Amino acid sequence: MMGVFSAVAARAGIKDPTTQPNDPGTQEENEEASDEEVLDEEPKHMLLALISQLRVGMDLHKVTLPTFVLEPRSMLERITDFLSHPDLIFGVSQQEDPTERFIQVLRYYLAGWHIKPKGVKKPYNPILGEFFRCRYEYPDGSQGFYIAEQVSHHPPISAFYYVSPTNQIEIWGDLRPKSKFLGNSAATIMEGVSHLRFVDREEDGHYQITMPNMYARGILFGKMILELGDESRVQTAANDIYCDVEFKTKGFFGGDYNAIGGRVRDQTGIVGEISGKWNEVMELKRTKGKTETIFDASKATVTQKIVQPEQDQDWNESRRLWSKVTRAIKKKDLDAATLAKTAIEDFQRDRARLREEKEEKWEPVFFELRDEDEWKPKFTLPEDKQERIKAVEKFIFDYHSTPPPDNPTDQASSAPPPTSPTQTHCPKPDRRSSTTASSPPPAAAKNLDQSASG
Repeated sequence: MMGVFSAVAARAGIKDPTTQPNDPGTQEENEEASDEEVLDEEPKHMLLALISQLRVGMDLHKVTLPTFVLEPRSMLERITDFLSHPDLIFGVSQQEDPTERFIQVLRYYLAGWHIKPKGVKKPYNPILGEFFRCRYEYPDGSQGFYIAEQVSHHPPISAFYYVSPTNQIEIWGDLRPKSKFLGNSAATIMEGVSHLRFVDREEDGHYQITMPNMYARGILFGKMILELGDESRVQTAANDIYCDVEFKTKGFFGGDYNAIGGRVRDQTGIVGEISGKWNEVMELKRTKGKTETIFDASKATVTQKIVQPEQDQDWNESRRLWSKVTRAIKKKDLDAATLAKTAIEDFQRDRARLREEKEEKWEPVFFELRDEDEWKPKFTLPEDKQERIKAVEKFIFDYHSTPPPDNPTDQASSAPPPTSPTQTHCPKPDRRSSTTASSPPPAAAKNLDQSASG
């Protein structure tokens, strides 16, 4: 989940990124991505000119950044990288030992960091009302579903929800990045909490997961590289088990990149210690037992996202909304990318101004604020297991927005004609908006049709 920090730090010299067949902007699953980039002279001068206008401690969220620093996909899609290995916890709820269940959840969490774009890049800042949805089909025949929505623009908040009904797993949360300029580096403070629930293990409650912070080093001098740093916590309060994971940054005179460490503790004390590198191999040394590999990135297999083709998406779905920017970046046409990006940003400001004039309050479509400060989906998984997949598909895929006449998709997209049903990667959903409990209410749908910024 890369924030604005990586943009300021991004080494430009845009090279056409290696992409997955249905996943533009990311690298191939088993290809090692470099954390470094070589900066060409022209982008280097542009970046230094931008940096010269910044001051230490400055909030970078409102800084307009050049398109050469962008990873060609939205933050809403970028979040899926951290949900790439739910198969590691399929069936874990059947284990009787709560500590063993926790260790497997920890393993799943640590497995989400090795997927990244080449170099130091920043995904698009989603506009208010933008959303991304997809599905997964796993080798065992089960499915997973994902929906993410930008629920706030000032401050930026991205809410997300993943569910695998057959495997009885739900994951939800929000990301609230705050970026700062630190001189020779830029940092993104990754606020927000993820929650994981085994539907058939009510006694576990929710596993809560926080994120490490991210740093782009070497902006002015030295080697430019992306690092994860500081601590994150994985815990299950119901069982009193937790692990504070330290993401270690490389020292000036020694140390390694991408190292981690942490101790797993339950009611009895320390039960194990994790170590290794988050982009390579990580191990668990049990206090009363042997050392075991909990994840090896070189052997990992990532299930591809299944996403509706751009021309069949709603105007404010991430890939369609940013399609012209993405194509221009991949063609290294920075002028065209800047024009398309500016059109989207202008649209966002215009819609915010219009809402303010009409005294309209923004209402997200798929998520709502509950428990004071927690964004949750407007959806409850049915008790009836036979109805779960149908209900999830209805919630995520039945909603469709009406494009406003001045939407940036008309200005910034040149998608090809619609494909035939046989070419569609995702089942064609019913185009009718539903008013059932598992679908967004009409008021929210109307609000989305009228706005896309904040």
